[in-house]
Amino acid sequence: MPRPGVREPLLDAAERLFGEHGIPTVSDRQVAEAAHSSNHSAVHYYFGGRTGLLQALLDRHHEAVEPGQRRMFEESDSLLGDVRALVIPLTDVLAGLPAPSWRARFLRQALLDPGTAELLREGSRWSGTSARIVASAAERLSDLDPAIVEARTRLVVYVVATACAEYEERVQRSGEPPRWADTGAFLCDAIAGLLQAPISRVPG
Repeated sequence: MPRPGVREPLLDAAERLFGEHGIPTVSDRQVAEAAHSSNHSAVHYYFGGRTGLLQALLDRHHEAVEPGQRRMFEESDSLLGDVRALVIPLTDVLAGLPAPSWRARFLRQALLDPGTAELLREGSRWSGTSARIVASAAERLSDLDPAIVEARTRLVVYVVATACAEYEERVQRSGEPPRWADTGAFLCDAIAGLLQAPISRVPG
């Protein structure tokens, strides 16, 4: 039986190393060593390999964010409310992590890594409350070209991931106390504006 209290340090170590150095460049052995595990095959033993480790990291984040998204979405009555239901639970989770944190930087790397991005698109990550929020926002934008709305929605994912990762990195570098609530509010206003922006078409 796996010893209790081993999986979480491995997840924390992997999140930090992946966030700092990228997913492809970090070996499973480096993750085990960073978690102070004497078993260099710990990733395989506890997660079944690299894919299982990444799945566990994504699941951990999804399970942390989902309850807040569900609660806020139930109270949403506007496009801004939908955007807030998507973003604020994320920044709330980031605010609750021990400082320094690497969660936002890991999520950015997950979007950049093709294999991990595919895991993000599969299963519960896009079929739960987040998918319902996106569908609701798209319905509120029914006066716009659906293809434009879809493209802007995809862009929102990268905007949020990049902005949060850069802020997390800047806070660690400066040593200033993180202000995730302000960051979340700023992102919500910016994203609502992005989604509703007029559509310009270049002639010809």
